[in-house]
Amino acid sequence: MTIALEIISPERLLLARQVSMVVIPGTEGDLGILPDHAKLITSLRGGMIDIYEDDEIIDRFFVSGGFAEVTGERCTVLADQIMKLSEINPDEAARQLAQAETDYRDVDESDGVAWRRASDQLITAQARVDALAPEHR
Repeated sequence: MTIALEIISPERLLLARQVSMVVIPGTEGDLGILPDHAKLITSLRGGMIDIYEDDEIIDRFFVSGGFAEVTGERCTVLADQIMKLSEINPDEAARQLAQAETDYRDVDESDGVAWRRASDQLITAQARVDALAPEHR
């Protein structure tokens, strides 16, 4: 059994194919999506999308955030920004993490919107760096 996976970026439909399973980075934790999954809509945090065929990861993408809609037959990912793991520049990822740490440290915590934005940027920047670690490749 398979589930239809669609990954859509602001620019285009990036991927549309049948897969055995997809693991997406939900804001409350990673979600493994299999055929006949319960319906849900979730926001995404920065992290990896792992696409499986049988028990093997066949493709990986880094997503900075977005939303996913899941039904028993389909998983649709609407990504803010998405790229293949091989497209992540390690030096740029480290620079973005350092900037996000500074922004988070300097944010006025009484400004809820600014604090949330800085927190989200830090989570995404850390996830981007973590994705490059050998144990995640």
